Amino acid sequence: MSKIKDSQFKILSFSTTMRNPSRIADFLKILLPYENHLLTHEIIMQIIADLIKNKLYIPIYATKYYKEIIESYETFTESQIQEILDNSPQNHKEAGFNKGWDSRFDTYYKLPMEFGFCFYEMNKPIIISNTGHLLIDANNEVPTNEVKISNVFLNCMMKYQTNNPFRKILNANKPLPLLLNVMNHLKTIQGDSKIHTSEIPFFLCWLDSNSHKLTRKIIAFREKYPNFQYSNEIIYEECLKILNSTNTIRFKISQICGEAIDEYIRKMRITGIISLRGNGRFIDFNTFEMPKIEYILEYYLPNSRIFDTKESYFNFMGQIDSHILEIQENIASIDTNHLKLQTLEYFAKTYSKDSIYKELSMLTSKKSQSKDEIFKFIPEPTRFEFLTSIALKQNFKNLKVLPNYSIDDEGLPKCHAGGNQPDIIFITKDSQNIVEVSLICGKAQVNNELLPIARHLKEIIKQSNQTYHFALFIAPKIFEDSKRYVKFIKFDENLEIKNFEILEFIEKLQDKEDIINLLEE
Repeated sequence: MSKIKDSQFKILSFSTTMRNPSRIADFLKILLPYENHLLTHEIIMQIIADLIKNKLYIPIYATKYYKEIIESYETFTESQIQEILDNSPQNHKEAGFNKGWDSRFDTYYKLPMEFGFCFYEMNKPIIISNTGHLLIDANNEVPTNEVKISNVFLNCMMKYQTNNPFRKILNANKPLPLLLNVMNHLKTIQGDSKIHTSEIPFFLCWLDSNSHKLTRKIIAFREKYPNFQYSNEIIYEECLKILNSTNTIRFKISQICGEAIDEYIRKMRITGIISLRGNGRFIDFNTFEMPKIEYILEYYLPNSRIFDTKESYFNFMGQIDSHILEIQENIASIDTNHLKLQTLEYFAKTYSKDSIYKELSMLTSKKSQSKDEIFKFIPEPTRFEFLTSIALKQNFKNLKVLPNYSIDDEGLPKCHAGGNQPDIIFITKDSQNIVEVSLICGKAQVNNELLPIARHLKEIIKQSNQTYHFALFIAPKIFEDSKRYVKFIKFDENLEIKNFEILEFIEKLQDKEDIINLLEE
C-alpha cells in the first residue's frame, strides 16, 4: 500500500548516461567477469576500476590530471586508477546502496537492469539475462551485429512498461506498443500514421494504455492548430493538463519539450522499426519492418502487467521472444539501392560541405554531440559511414559512391555495413576502390579493420578488370601499429591502403580535386 501511496504520475524519461546501445553493451561486458559473484562493496570497486580503465566512466579528477591518456588509446595503469579513485569522492546516494561508489555503480547499471539485461542487489549474485548475453555477443562480433542488437532492443522495448517495480510511477502503459497502436489508429482514421515530434510529449505524459483516447486527443489538437503550428508553451500547457498538475517546478518545460523528446526518439529508433520523416520532424512506421510491427500490434498490447517483485519483472524482460529474431524485413519489391543513393544525393545537395565537416569533426571527441535533427538519431558508427559517403559525394563530382549500410524506408542509415563487405565502395573511370571507417582508436584497428580491408581489397582486385585499386581507412586517431601495417602490406602484397585521421581527411578533402590525389603525401 505504501508503494502506491508514494507513487506519482511522472514524465517518461530514460537515463541519458546510456544514450546508445553499444554503451549499454560495453557496460555489460565489464559486468560479465563478475557474473554469479555476490555484489559487495569490494566487487563494486573492482567494477568501477574496470569502467575507468576502459574509459567508460571518467571522473573529473582524471579529466584534470590525465587528459593525454583520456584522449589517446593508452589505458590507465593500476596505480593511476587507484589514484583516480582515491581523489574522486562520490557524494551520491541511491536507494538500497550506501552513499559513494556503491550508489555510483547503481546509477550506471540501473537502466540496463530495468531493461532486463542484468540484475543485482547488495550481497546477492550478479545475474546477466538471456537478452543481456545476446546483446554482449552481438556487440562482440566484428563488426558488431547491428541487426541482432536492434532485435534485442526491440524485444526489450515491446515489453517495457512505465509502472515497473523499479520505478515509483502511476502511469501505466507500454510506451512502444502505445506508440504503434496510436500510429495504426491514425493510419486507419486519417490515412497517415506519422507523429509530429512536438506531439511526443503527449506520449511521455500519458497516464494509461488507452491508445484510442490518445489518438482522439492528437486529432483534436491538430484540428485546433492546423499544419502542426504548435508552440512549446501550448504543448507544455496541454501536458500539464494530462498530468493533472500545475506544478511547473516539478514538470519543467525544458524537459517535457526538449531532452525527453530526443531520448524517447532514440529509444524507439534503436528497435529498428521506427523511421524519421520530414527532415526529422516526424516519426513513423519503418514500412520495411511491417511484419514485426504487425506481430507486436497483435501480441503486445499497450496494457501494462502487474509484477509483485523486481525479480519477476526482470525474468519477464530478460527472456527473448524468439519469433522476433525470425521475422525478416519486407523489402522484396523495393529497390533499396536506388532509395539509398537517392537519399545520399539529397543530403549531399542539401547540406553544405562545412556542415558535414563539422559533423565529422564531432566524431573525434566522445564529448561532442550532434544537434542536427537527423544525424543525432543515427548511432555514431553508422553516422560515420553516412557522413563520409556524403563528404565524398560532395567533393568529387564524378565519383560513384556506393555505401553498404542498411537503410530504413526513408533511405536513412539504420545499421552499418556487415563484415563481409566494405563500408563504402567508390568507383572512378579508372578504378574501383573502398573506404573503411571506424571509431576504434587502439590496437584493435589492425585486427578489426585493416586485416578485413586488405581482404576486401584483394577480392575487388580479383573481380575487376581495372588496373589500379586502393583503400582508405579513416578513424579519429590512427594507431602506430596501423601505420606500420599499411607499409608492410604495401611491401608484402603491393596493396595500397592509406590511413587518415578524421581531421586530416577533412583537410585533404578541401585541398584535392581528384580522389586519387588523397594518396599523395
